[in-house]
This record gives sequence, C-alpha cells and structure tokens, in this order.
Amino acid sequence: MATTATPATAAATSTATTSEKKKPVFVKVESLKPGTHGHNLTVKVVESNTVKATGGGGRGGRVSASLNSRAPPRISECLIGDETGCILFTARNEQEKSDND
Repeated sequence: MATTATPATAAATSTATTSEKKKPVFVKVESLKPGTHGHNLTVKVVESNTVKATGGGGRGGRVSASLNSRAPPRISECLIGDETGCILFTARNEQEKSDND
C-alpha cells in the first residue's frame, strides 16, 4: 500500500528545508566576471573616494517635496583587492563606511 504525504506534512518539510541557510562561499577577485553580482569577497580597501551628490537626479532641476525630504544617497568609489587582483567597487549607503567607522 502506497503512502502519500498530507499537505500539512509536505508544507512542514518544505519549510524546514528552506529555512536552513547556506554557508557563504568566498571567491577571489580573479574569478569575478563583469555584470555578475552577489559574491562574497575578503579584500583590502586600497583607496576610497566619496562621490559628491549633484542633486536633481536627472529631473531637470525639479524635485518634488517628498523626494527632497530624503537624505541623498552616500556613494563611494573604492579600489579594493586581494592577492589575485584589484577592482573598482561602487559602495552605496550602508556599504560605505567613513574613516571613523
């Protein structure tokens, strides 16, 4: 006699499987390809330059009140690297840290 899983059992099994987190896989700079994302790297910041906000956001100088009340995004261009090479990384908001952090 064949047994089948009830919907509740199948859902519980599925939830248990998806809640387990994968361990991060770290890669080297030399293995990166253009246009890819979601990589974990261990690198050293060689140089970091803050990009100044120009305002307007391409709206011809018109900014609505709701958009104007937001803080401008913090962006830095960072030269980062490991023993295999260096790349230019654009850090946005929480990715960007000041010298005091």
